[in-house]
Order: sequence, then structure tokens, then C-alpha cells
Amino acid sequence: MDHYKLVLPEHINHYGYLFGGNLLNWIDEIAYITATVDFPGRRFVTVAMDNVEFRYRIEKGEVLLFRAEQERLGKTSVTYRISVFGKVKDIDPERVLFSTHMTFVNVDEHDQKQPI
Repeated sequence: MDHYKLVLPEHINHYGYLFGGNLLNWIDEIAYITATVDFPGRRFVTVAMDNVEFRYRIEKGEVLLFRAEQERLGKTSVTYRISVFGKVKDIDPERVLFSTHMTFVNVDEHDQKQPI
């Protein structure tokens, strides 16, 4: 599932580029939205994000494409690969600016794991 986000001035750090914390927040939100749409009625919580490495700077005014692809479905968990692309300002709109894996677990109202 694809999602888009515009990098605005309030997302920028003191060096003039996207603050990494904003990117991580967006990735968690986008992966959660994808899991919730893929599995309606489930109660997902984030349990893992791996390989957090910022390889490229992201400028104000960039339109980011977040591509969420399901990589693994377990009994109680689901993992997505999230890839981020710059679609307006980046020199190569097919270059992956950032990627990670997000894992969610389905839980009940008492935070006990439940089958998906």
C-alpha cells in the first residue's frame, strides 16, 4: 500500500533537513494504517522496527512516497517492509531513501497476544 507525506518547515531540524524522529513517527503510523486496513477489526501494537539507518538527507518540500509491503504473516504477528522514496526533489525518484521492517502483534483488551 502506498502513502504520501509532504515535508513541511515544521518537520525540519536545525541543519535544514527532515528531523529523523518525524520520519520514524510517520513510518510507524503508515505501517499501522496498512496493518489495520489489511486486517480490519484487529488490535495491533508495534513490537519492532529494525535497521534504523538514515542514508540520505531529505529536504523541505519533498513529497515522500512510503511503500508498505507485507513480508511475513505469523499466527499473531505481521511484518511489513517500509520503503521511502523522494518523488519531487530527489535526483532519482526510484532511489530508496530509507527502509525498515515493522512488526505488529495482534492483542486483546488485556494486551494478550491473539491470532490474527
